[in-house]
Amino acid sequence: MAAFKRKRGGLGPAAKKAKKVNIVADGGEDKQNENDEITIAAPVSMGKWTNKERVLIFSSRGINFRTRHLMQDLRTMMPHSKADTKMDRKDKLLVINEVCEIKNCNKCLFFEAKKKQDLYMWISNSPHGPSAKFLVQNIHTLAELKMTGNCLKGSRPLLSFDPKFNSEPHYALLKELFIQTFSTPRYHPKSQPFVDHVLTFTIADNRIWFRNYQIIEEDASLVEIGPRFVLNLIKIFQGSFGGPTLYENPDFQSPNMVTSSARAAQKTPPIRCHRSGSLEISFLMCRFVSCSQHRRTLRLAAAAKVREKHMVKDIHKVKRTEAKEDLNKDVTADVFLTPAEEKPVHIQTEAPEPKVVKKNKHKAFKRQRMQKARR
Repeated sequence: MAAFKRKRGGLGPAAKKAKKVNIVADGGEDKQNENDEITIAAPVSMGKWTNKERVLIFSSRGINFRTRHLMQDLRTMMPHSKADTKMDRKDKLLVINEVCEIKNCNKCLFFEAKKKQDLYMWISNSPHGPSAKFLVQNIHTLAELKMTGNCLKGSRPLLSFDPKFNSEPHYALLKELFIQTFSTPRYHPKSQPFVDHVLTFTIADNRIWFRNYQIIEEDASLVEIGPRFVLNLIKIFQGSFGGPTLYENPDFQSPNMVTSSARAAQKTPPIRCHRSGSLEISFLMCRFVSCSQHRRTLRLAAAAKVREKHMVKDIHKVKRTEAKEDLNKDVTADVFLTPAEEKPVHIQTEAPEPKVVKKNKHKAFKRQRMQKARR
């Protein structure tokens, strides 16, 4: 009798049918004596996945370790995200729309690094827009914070927004972008049907502060998990990674402006009047002094470069005019000669002695003799 082949998901012939019970609304069980059937409601997670939001999270080349860890934390926190290789800095930003189309993503978080110290984040609705550009500041990753909070990987978060997001139109647009990007779709295959953490977006000092908290079941208190960062809005564009400007932040100062103003403040000290002993700060005088010192430094640097160039030329001229020695003998000829004592030449006048032939030289071994005997 051939063995029964069990199909995938099926039951063998010896398997018994499971007992079934009809669960009544009042909580009792109505057992059927004939078939012993059980009717149980379907689990919660068997719903249909309708929201097909997918977020592409990647960066340009030149990012540091902290940005790489931040991207990894966001991918871990968002089960509906996808990753991609780093984009070359020479490529235009409009290429990202094609990458999103290839990856089948309709949202994108792109981290752009400049000068290996300034980090910009693009959040876009691909391919039709809108998109927003932020300057990312005060980055702290999960491994760096070591907070006591914790949550289940893949669980769906609550999104909490500051009331100021409803007061101005550009904040309302950003709120909708954040909701569509950071919220995990319901019944996503990689998500868990639990809500145990909350993402907060707070507006303070004309910046958006991002925090991630755990919800404790006992008293519904919040414990921070991480990561955390601050977003300083630069511009909002109508298209994806470009297009007409919908909003521009008037309070934004680029990092280059901040560093240049700090250096100017250090280079222009106040001038003290010798007669009265009081401080007289004259903006024009300070500016004139700093500009004249800067021009003098540039002139001295240029003169030093010219002098150095002339000195090198003079050294080359002296080397060319020097008489070169004629070498009649090759110096490298004796490199491989090793000194050794000379041996006297020995001439053999007598014939050599004959070699002694050993007896039984061609005699076979015992094992070979036995093999021949067997044959």
